[in-house]
Amino acid sequence: MDSTEMADNSTHNGALERTDIAIVGELNPDLIVYGAPQELPEERELLASGFTLTLGSSSAILAHNLSLLGSKVTFSSRIGPDAMGEMCCQWLRKAGVEVDRVVRSTSGSNTGITLILPLATTRRILTYPGAMFEMGIEDLDLDYLAKAKHFHLSSLFLHRNLSPHIPELFREMKRRGLTTSLDTNDDPEDKWGGVLEDVLPLVDVLLCTEDELAKIAKVEAAEEHISARVPVLVVKRGARGASAYAEGRRIDVSSLRVDVKDSVGAGDTFDAGFLHQWVRKAPLETCVSYGNLTGGLSVTRSGGTEAFCDSVYRQSFFERHWRQGALVP
Repeated sequence: MDSTEMADNSTHNGALERTDIAIVGELNPDLIVYGAPQELPEERELLASGFTLTLGSSSAILAHNLSLLGSKVTFSSRIGPDAMGEMCCQWLRKAGVEVDRVVRSTSGSNTGITLILPLATTRRILTYPGAMFEMGIEDLDLDYLAKAKHFHLSSLFLHRNLSPHIPELFREMKRRGLTTSLDTNDDPEDKWGGVLEDVLPLVDVLLCTEDELAKIAKVEAAEEHISARVPVLVVKRGARGASAYAEGRRIDVSSLRVDVKDSVGAGDTFDAGFLHQWVRKAPLETCVSYGNLTGGLSVTRSGGTEAFCDSVYRQSFFERHWRQGALVP
């Protein structure tokens, strides 16, 4: 095993206090290149119209925006021996996320990166996994994670080395009294099995898109099939809002009408809004509505975190669209 060190050796005064949410996940920047043609011809030098280099990865976008909403968040991950990993940690620190337990490997793969090409109605995504494939159970401090009220994991299928231990990780968090949530995100191999079947019985809240739900369920009646297996199922439907299923009930909440500039990270930011209310034991409809609120804010600027970094803009958006626990269209 290669030698490792903590990316941040400082000790926060609140590290031993009970935080709201402990997140385990991948950590890398996003390079978003705008203006790409629908088809990319070979051996041609094409010109882009712009780009953004920003904090990426589903887990980190969630942690960043969740912290700026006011939740106390800890983040555990693994980065490579390079500047990009440190840059990502700095972005998280600036948002107030505790990154004391992010491990920096001193050998092995570099920090990963995701290239995103937004097109007219869809996008192309290419990820170099890097250090995220190498994070193992030995990189995680279970006592540190268990200081939180809630445990979350994103990008289930990108944790290749950790994968055999993920059910054990969820089981231990539940044994210690934490509630749990999972956002599978996409499966690059499109198999949708393996560790997923073992971890679902240990998940309190499953967050997914309609397409992901269909692949998870592998049956036509996907909502009924999966909602019978987890206490709370949340389905993100993009411009058509979101739905939650719990105790035989279905709750549908419409999305906000906003000018969409960039949908990168919108689903992860929905998770941030939902979980921010969930840990405060808000009604399920409020959790979904707040997820739609934060997701709506996210798409109005480039990247998954840029709209949240502008505190004045964020506060103004919330004041216009949130009243007494409900969305204002």
